[in-house]
Amino acid sequence: MTKDMNFRQLEIFRAVMISGSASRAAELLQITQPAISRSIADLEQALGFLLFDRVRGRLVPTPEGQLFFRDVTASFLGLDRLRSAAARIRDFGSGSIRIASQAALGSTVVPRAIRAFRENNSQIAITLQIVSSSLVRELVANQQFDIGLAADEVDLSGVDHRIFGNFKAVCAIPHGHPLTSKSVIRPEHLHGEAFIALAPEDRARERMQQVFEEAGAVPHIVVETPSASTICELALQGVGVGLVNPAAAEGFAERGVIFRRFEPEVYFKSYLLFRPDAQKAQLVKTFVGELIKARSISLGV
Repeated sequence: MTKDMNFRQLEIFRAVMISGSASRAAELLQITQPAISRSIADLEQALGFLLFDRVRGRLVPTPEGQLFFRDVTASFLGLDRLRSAAARIRDFGSGSIRIASQAALGSTVVPRAIRAFRENNSQIAITLQIVSSSLVRELVANQQFDIGLAADEVDLSGVDHRIFGNFKAVCAIPHGHPLTSKSVIRPEHLHGEAFIALAPEDRARERMQQVFEEAGAVPHIVVETPSASTICELALQGVGVGLVNPAAAEGFAERGVIFRRFEPEVYFKSYLLFRPDAQKAQLVKTFVGELIKARSISLGV
């Protein structure tokens, strides 16, 4: 009579694949090697195909075994997420909130909001990941995260969204640079200057490029980077000047970077992204309220 596969068999199979041998899997699981062999044989019978070739006493995964291992791994990742969720519930109660943010806001605005949120919600488990805007969208769309903060080049299909803010670009200038003598930087001032540019796919860069073209100005691009904080760091090192989101510039003025207004105005637009129905959750509403307050606080640039 054919037996159905069970979780223990899958656990043993995974241990053999990860450890590379039945003996090491037996040590890992603290069972005997014959028990490993019996479990693998029973699982193969239940599946109807061989997971391993037996070569001189060794278990060598078959192509079918390799394919099956991919699905088993995905299932165990899901179990790991369930264990993490259970641990959060055990340690913090039923409440948790998961936030994914673009770098420009994740190093300043979001931490400030988290601090304020925890003053009245210290029992809530918080997860924060700083990733690219495209990955922010993916994490929220796949319902792995509750809230996302992303730049406006992100694909908004499949997620609830609302505008979070328009941040007016400022010019980051190395200390001692001739441009520091100007109170306002214009496109023509940057013609031929060593310029640190955002990545080509950044919508803010597209808007900057349009302003430069209209003024007939051509900055000399020496570095491209997706991160506004990296532009500030490079300006601090004297590499060149750049236009940045002021939300990412906090703390750099104290370290020596000079910031000036840029005209005509160019904006960095950010969106709040939500998984379906997340906006209705009270925890999410409360945290978004703290984000709005944190956004409005002067960034000192």
